[in-house]
Amino acid sequence: MSERESEHHNPTHALTFPDLSGAVPTSVEARAKRCIAALEEELQMMQQEKGTKQRKTTYYVSQGRAIRRMVVLYTSLEDLIAENDHRYEEQLEENTTEQDRLQRGYITLAQVVPWLHPKLSELDIDDCEDMLKKLKRGADAARGDDTSTLKDLVAAWVNQDFRPSCLLKADDKHSQGFVHDTCGKLLCPSEWDWSDPRVKAGIRDRTSEYIVSENSWPLFLYENYTVDSNNLEEGLFKSKILVQAFKATFTSPSSAKEADGDGDGADILENNRRARRALNQAKVKTCVASIINMRKVTAHSIAYVVCQVRFALSGVTSWCTIDGDFDYEMFWNNIVDFFEDVPGPVAQRRVTRLLEWWTRKIFGRNHREDLTPDVVSKMSVTALAEQRKAIEDAAFDSD
Repeated sequence: MSERESEHHNPTHALTFPDLSGAVPTSVEARAKRCIAALEEELQMMQQEKGTKQRKTTYYVSQGRAIRRMVVLYTSLEDLIAENDHRYEEQLEENTTEQDRLQRGYITLAQVVPWLHPKLSELDIDDCEDMLKKLKRGADAARGDDTSTLKDLVAAWVNQDFRPSCLLKADDKHSQGFVHDTCGKLLCPSEWDWSDPRVKAGIRDRTSEYIVSENSWPLFLYENYTVDSNNLEEGLFKSKILVQAFKATFTSPSSAKEADGDGDGADILENNRRARRALNQAKVKTCVASIINMRKVTAHSIAYVVCQVRFALSGVTSWCTIDGDFDYEMFWNNIVDFFEDVPGPVAQRRVTRLLEWWTRKIFGRNHREDLTPDVVSKMSVTALAEQRKAIEDAAFDSD
């Protein structure tokens, strides 16, 4: 076979030399396949990035739901962060009351959301602002949910316990507040007697002699809704309606029915876990306290519930900071200061006992959270282990 015939039967795909553009010719089909593959890869990366962003958003919003309830009700997160940065940089020996409040708030924030402090150092400014925005979104959403829930429940509790001649209607806030006799009594500053017609008229007419502000403790804060003018601390923050509202917010609305008693044997968190694990049972919603890892009642959580109950009893229709002469933000500060800015060790012991009372009322008498390493080290199991080790060491030395 000739050379020409051989080439005819065994054709080769010789590379065509590029033209002046330098491009080597390719088929339209091959180019289209490569283009589609590149677009699919780009789409997959975009979807993965979107999924990552969505997971971050969901996580931040979820974590933020604890902030209004356990950290600050009105103060911005940026102010807390700025105060901590300021203290670290300046290290001043003296600080104002407001600065001390902000710093205590930041410390509480770092305890409630422990991953936030290191995260602030890792992220750039844009990512940090985005994270704080999402945390605040979750915080405000949780506050709104609680406001809506307690609006109905507080009205029901007042109707049940006080049986007013004019029953409260949760959907008619205009008939509540000081215009309603029972709500007026509960909202009345403890230094005045609501049964006195002059007091009632003065408050309703908003005269200068009867100014209702955040500088008074309202009657609904007191145990049995009675106050001893010679001992204003007696029974403060121990009212039934506060315990009911706290349980409804942090454990469950149904648990609010068990507001009486000292919480003996009532382990709300363990009961909730068991209910969720039970076989052949409908899905049980995890309580807020479990979600945010709350094991003890704190000053900030009490202040949060107090403000929520005060708003529920009032005639104001939408959440606000100012209600007439009453400033909710300053009221929240006054409550927290009562617990945290004490005049001395005697007052501190009373505050500690009050918080222990609250924790027992809400979570029962389970104290496993108090079994710190230091406490465990003083117990007999640890002591015996150390004794056995000491005996072994002594025997080894004698040999």
